[in-house]
Amino acid sequence: QVQLVESGGGLVQAGGSLRLSCATSGRTFSSGAMGWFRQALGKEREFVAAISWSSGSTYYADSVKGRFTISRDNAKNTASLQMNSLKPEDTAVYYCAAGIWTTVGHTRPSSYDYWGQGTQVTVSS
Repeated sequence: QVQLVESGGGLVQAGGSLRLSCATSGRTFSSGAMGWFRQALGKEREFVAAISWSSGSTYYADSVKGRFTISRDNAKNTASLQMNSLKPEDTAVYYCAAGIWTTVGHTRPSSYDYWGQGTQVTVSS
């Protein structure tokens, strides 16, 4: 059974940083992509960033470009999202997702096969 577990969320002041991690188990991901999504209260889930397991190429939403960095560790089968210069509008539940046949340019949640349970990120002004 494939499981994704996020960690690292919390409360931070605007301008601060957080690092989210996503641990996977039940399958070795050597192809496809790992993505991060977020969902604010009352809003739809939106794409944040993605990384290719094989090439390491990345893709970001315009709203986080230059502030967030996605990375992966193939040996540990984990992915991370370093979030800097956080803004109140970054407040949301953040989810990691894995897509077996997904490429980094795919931004729809339906493109991903496995999901974590989410971790809350709250940025105070």
